[in-house]
Amino acid sequence: MGDTATKSGGHVKTVVAAGEPPAIGLVGLSKTYGSVHGEVPAVRRLDLEVGQGEFFSLLGPSGCGKTTTMRMVAGFEVPTTGSVHLLGEDVTSIPAHRRDVNMVFQSYALFPHMTIFENVAFGLRRKAVSRSEVTSRVGQMLELVELGGMEKRRPGQLSGGQQQRVALARALVNKPRALLLDEPLGALDLKLRQSMQIELKRIQREVGITFVYVTHDQSEALTMSDRIAVMNAGVVEQLGGPREIYERPASRFVAGFIGTSNLLSGAVAKVVDGHAVIEPGDGQRVLVETTAAVVGEELELTVRPEKVRLSATKPDGDCCRILGDVTEVVYLGTSTSYAVRTDTGADMTVFLQNGSDASDVAERGDRVWLYWQARHSYPLTPVRPAEAAA
Repeated sequence: MGDTATKSGGHVKTVVAAGEPPAIGLVGLSKTYGSVHGEVPAVRRLDLEVGQGEFFSLLGPSGCGKTTTMRMVAGFEVPTTGSVHLLGEDVTSIPAHRRDVNMVFQSYALFPHMTIFENVAFGLRRKAVSRSEVTSRVGQMLELVELGGMEKRRPGQLSGGQQQRVALARALVNKPRALLLDEPLGALDLKLRQSMQIELKRIQREVGITFVYVTHDQSEALTMSDRIAVMNAGVVEQLGGPREIYERPASRFVAGFIGTSNLLSGAVAKVVDGHAVIEPGDGQRVLVETTAAVVGEELELTVRPEKVRLSATKPDGDCCRILGDVTEVVYLGTSTSYAVRTDTGADMTVFLQNGSDASDVAERGDRVWLYWQARHSYPLTPVRPAEAAA
């Protein structure tokens, strides 16, 4: 399965392994709702491919179009334009109950009067699967989700995490081409949610079914996904693996939405050896790896807080370095967060691991140098919804 993405005019396409149809293919997919104020676009001309056996996440804030996209894949919403394909077959006009996909919701939707066994077996019985096969498949699925021995219990006798496992087993027992999960862990407490993230990834890997996961939680997407599509205002702003999305955000929105990011800007003073150089003065400079910069233009960039170090003295070498004053120090247990107001007027955050170099330690009010390697500065190229929809 390929992992290469191209972007043109707001369209994002994934290169899937030659000869292998994608598990899910979206072609020119749009959804527009009518309102008293006119038409409201929820999804704008989305081209996307999800590879077979992939754990794929749609990530973004409320109202970005991620759930609408999933509902069009499931058949619960009819696209305004475009088409939905499952393993190369156009299913746009096929109703939801005839599409070979299952969906898991945050609400679990278990039958409270049925045992766990009967809840999981429900779909198989509707398909008239033989009793022996039902027993075998349900037993295997309950073992997979680590609920073996609980077949006779009812949902009300289980914890929230166990009920979510039952909902997952009920969806997987039908062996769908793809499993669609709409923020399924949202009702769980933090510790249980983090535990279930690992379990979901393990289960997906063992069954080998394509998972499409909708979430607004960045840590969930980074923890579980093979690839992530970050959505904003109905378009995909960036598509890539978790490390790429985090380390090399493609726009101001992605940089700000995925974790904590420092945003800086300044006029390019010169371009040297493939680096744009911003020089705020007093020996300060910011280097950005780019071949597209022009002297005099305003350049926006991002650098992650954990990539930045602190020093009381001016750092040597070819690193980026700017001056500032520490405005806040917050102890976080494993790390300490420093807020610094730079001489350029930007507010920066620095995360330092506790127990690291003692020379990094600073107090509120200290005058400090912030420094980092040029490879950790990334130029930002925004994706504008109006352009993406053109």
